Amino acid sequence: MSEYLLCTNGLTKQFGHHKAVNHVNLHVKKGVIYGFIGRNGAGKTTFLKMISGLSKPSYGDIELFGCRGAELNAIRSRISCLIETPGLYGNMTAYDNLAIKCKLFGINDPNYMKHILRIVGLSNVGKKKTKHFSLGMKQRLGIGLALVGDPDLLVLDEPINGLDPQGIAEIRDMFLTLQEEENMTIIISSHILEELSKIATHYGIIHNGSLIQELTREELMQRCSERMEIVLDHPKQAVPVLDTMGFTDYQVTDKNTIQIYERLNESADVNMELSKAGILVKSISITSEELENYFLNLTGGAHHA
Repeated sequence: MSEYLLCTNGLTKQFGHHKAVNHVNLHVKKGVIYGFIGRNGAGKTTFLKMISGLSKPSYGDIELFGCRGAELNAIRSRISCLIETPGLYGNMTAYDNLAIKCKLFGINDPNYMKHILRIVGLSNVGKKKTKHFSLGMKQRLGIGLALVGDPDLLVLDEPINGLDPQGIAEIRDMFLTLQEEENMTIIISSHILEELSKIATHYGIIHNGSLIQELTREELMQRCSERMEIVLDHPKQAVPVLDTMGFTDYQVTDKNTIQIYERLNESADVNMELSKAGILVKSISITSEELENYFLNLTGGAHHA
């Protein structure tokens, strides 16, 4: 049995000669909030449509809940998605919108609808019609509709797009509630890494249709944390010196660089000990990288697609 709730193998979607999604191998464990990061046009929506059953892959495999191929049809009800704008009846209340969706699922329990309204933070909107809702309220109700039927996997495409800071904070709190109280696995796509970093436990970064990196929150934070960066000709020669000095939290990151994540106030001592060992240090500095810069550097600089 796979340890992953969802994994894809070589998943590809081709339109003519253009591969919108190109050979993507993605892995999502049960109970995580998976941040799917990419610029506009990177292939996020196309990928999410394929795993949600709204679009057929050109080739490649999807495995969901241990099922693949024709077996997927039997478990589609365990997935719910909100891709693009939620379809709401503007002249009806939040409760009545939910009641219609619940009826389709054979659910007639008022407490069930109230429970969903509480989770999405719309318990107190009363008789207000949804056409008078703010963008954030509409988005939360859309997510509430996606929760009908208690899906095991919730797929959300750019749910914070266009929201003001308060709306983003409210949606963020709701995702954490869903994960903690409902033990739900959530995939959230966005082009804003800074916002997703506050809630996601795992990340996949997509660029021009290709998945260029998968990493955990801890790995992302380490890559963007403050660190001592040493540039020298032969980093491996410096390793015994660092070990002798008692450093344990460091990494040789490329053929010229070592990054140290501890005792950052000891850079002068490190330089001196390396010099004593006959190792020439080209530069030694304390540096860090903002999340957005990390994302932009991975996806080809600061211009936007």
